[in-house]
Amino acid sequence: METRLTTCTLRPWRRGDEEALAKHANNRNVWLNLRDLFPHPYTRADAKAWIRSNVGADPVQNFAIDVDGEAVGSVGIAPQTDVARRSAEIGYWLGEAFWGRGIMTEAVRAATEHGFRAFDLVRMHAAVFASNPSSMRVLEKCGYAREGWLRQSVWKDGQLLDSALYAKLRGD
Repeated sequence: METRLTTCTLRPWRRGDEEALAKHANNRNVWLNLRDLFPHPYTRADAKAWIRSNVGADPVQNFAIDVDGEAVGSVGIAPQTDVARRSAEIGYWLGEAFWGRGIMTEAVRAATEHGFRAFDLVRMHAAVFASNPSSMRVLEKCGYAREGWLRQSVWKDGQLLDSALYAKLRGD
């Protein structure tokens, strides 16, 4: 699936994206807004492993955010299991050089629509660190509502942070 948007294209990850991925992901300011599962420094080996784990996925859960032919970020949908199987978490990041251009809002909106269709979901949610109000605005512009404030719920870079839980229901 490839979706051409005004500011970017959402497409599956492919071999050849490793250099661009390592370049844009290896950024402390990007890492500060993500779970520690996202490595820092982000190496070419990390990029190769990510590409290898995503190439050929069907259905696609993780999309490259492509600007002018270069993968500059990612948006992914993680379907939940068991009693939460009709829900999914959405996660995303964008290379710092591309912040403030409306790219992520457009990408999250399109990925959310895809998630509801492809995985027969009724709910999508995201947790955002309190130190990242820009991400909260992205979710709000995409129709997500803040459901709660999770006090001292995140340990990141030696700091205890609050986080916000956002969700959108199919039909919102």
